[in-house]
Amino acid sequence: MAIVKPFRALRPTAEMAEEVVSPPYDVVNRKMARDLAEGKPWSFLHICRAEIDLPEDTDPYSKEVYEKAESNIAEFVKEGIFLQEETPVFYIYRQVMNGRAQTGIVACVSVDDYLNNEIKKHELTLAEKEVDRINHFDTCSAHTEPVFLVHREIAALRSMVENWVGTHAPEIDCTGADGTTHELWPLSDPEMLARISGLFAENPLYIADGHHRSASSAKVGLKRREKYPGWTGEEAFNHFMAVILPENDVYICDYSRLIKDLNGYTEEEFFEKMSEHFEVTPVEGRYKPEGKHHFGFCLKGRRWFRVRVKDAINEADPIESLDVSILQRQVLAPILGIEDPRTNQRISFMGGDNNLAGLENAVEEGRSALAIALNPVSMNEIMNVADAGRIMPPKSTWFEPKLGSGLFLHPFEK
Repeated sequence: MAIVKPFRALRPTAEMAEEVVSPPYDVVNRKMARDLAEGKPWSFLHICRAEIDLPEDTDPYSKEVYEKAESNIAEFVKEGIFLQEETPVFYIYRQVMNGRAQTGIVACVSVDDYLNNEIKKHELTLAEKEVDRINHFDTCSAHTEPVFLVHREIAALRSMVENWVGTHAPEIDCTGADGTTHELWPLSDPEMLARISGLFAENPLYIADGHHRSASSAKVGLKRREKYPGWTGEEAFNHFMAVILPENDVYICDYSRLIKDLNGYTEEEFFEKMSEHFEVTPVEGRYKPEGKHHFGFCLKGRRWFRVRVKDAINEADPIESLDVSILQRQVLAPILGIEDPRTNQRISFMGGDNNLAGLENAVEEGRSALAIALNPVSMNEIMNVADAGRIMPPKSTWFEPKLGSGLFLHPFEK
């Protein structure tokens, strides 16, 4: 189903990888990026957030920012920070965060597979956010950060990867600012490359994180096809860079809700409304939902409640059976008056692993009247939604660890 190809990556030397690796562009703002890059001239933030090298009042979406990113790539190459592989390679890429590892393949995937939905999506994209990465990739003539893709478990691929990792030292072994370790094994043997490509060919791929990068990469490819009408399909711009992980390695964290007020209800009135569809039980201490269709509600005074769905749920529907959908359908919209969580200013979100203390503090400090802890969705649920051609509810997924940026780039020949 999916075309997965090795490529001639541009990457840091082993000695400089720890200086280079950075968080992705979209998880840090300008101030955070500037602070993280202070005193680190070779941080990849100088490329993915190049506005930090320009005056404070520079528009981060201006032509000058993209051109600065392009010139910084050239400087990294000139100074020997980056080197380019002599032949196409795959990489085995392992991350370890808090003792938990995820190991995947760094490769290039097809623009046409994205356009034809062989690479399956579960989110909508915003045109204005696409434009930023289109301009960045196009000006830099490179995909500078990978898309995070997932495949259903392939036993032969896992066996091959585990055997290689167990018998070879990584070429790159570094630690990011958040304590996540990054290890990289380049694979160049033609027989191994062909076998890996063949294993992927029978399996669809799913976007976990990076819908805007995927859409932008596809549009850059189409743009360059217009510029070079003699294109054959083999040009680098017809493919974009991805880290492809097996579903069983992917870790999805809680993505909780913070509600500013109870929509005019007293607590008693609110829970009376809730009782139609939910069983609500006070608990001692913080409550982490213990299974599907359970929620943890926190109110002022560090009071926690176990909230369990009483209604029968249509588990065959991949959207309606999600806890985020149940919460929206039976609590947020009808009781709290939050019809669209993407635009309503009375709701905010907190992502990350085991964030009960953060939820509790938000309520105690008066930033919210109600905090709602949810179980994270599973990767299988996300893939089922994508297989059905449907869209996940907003703010459904929070993946950790985030992929490191700067460890591999995909340059274009044209």
